[in-house]
Amino acid sequence: MESCSVAATPMNSSSKLDKNDDGQSVDITAYRGLIGSLLYLTASQLDIQFDVSVCERFQVNLKLSHFIVVKRILKYFKGTQNVGLWYPKDSNFNLKSFLDVDYAGCKIDRKNTCRTCQFLGDHLILLVLQETDFSCYVYN
Repeated sequence: MESCSVAATPMNSSSKLDKNDDGQSVDITAYRGLIGSLLYLTASQLDIQFDVSVCERFQVNLKLSHFIVVKRILKYFKGTQNVGLWYPKDSNFNLKSFLDVDYAGCKIDRKNTCRTCQFLGDHLILLVLQETDFSCYVYN
């Protein structure tokens, strides 16, 4: 992998991973080792977290197409070794999360509203405001 080319993105946006039952089988031990190493790296490389979690789903029925995607993540990581998060030892590292959910609160369209925010120390790192359809079932 030292002489490989660098990938611009961790996963090709046009390819969709699926079970691929007809594909060529690959050594599952090496794949699990790579996935474990990549999961460790997601603590400092948050940009690969989604792609690694997608690949993690296929550890039971592994095919060559899944292994190729993991190799692409490694190629991407090779080009972004100087990018990451740095956590100083003496910094405020408290993660606070706040969640407000109202299930089918709107009486007109029975929409579910969800609001969440997460703070790392004093800094907002995630804010989600979402309204989705909600099916209400009454059981007698």
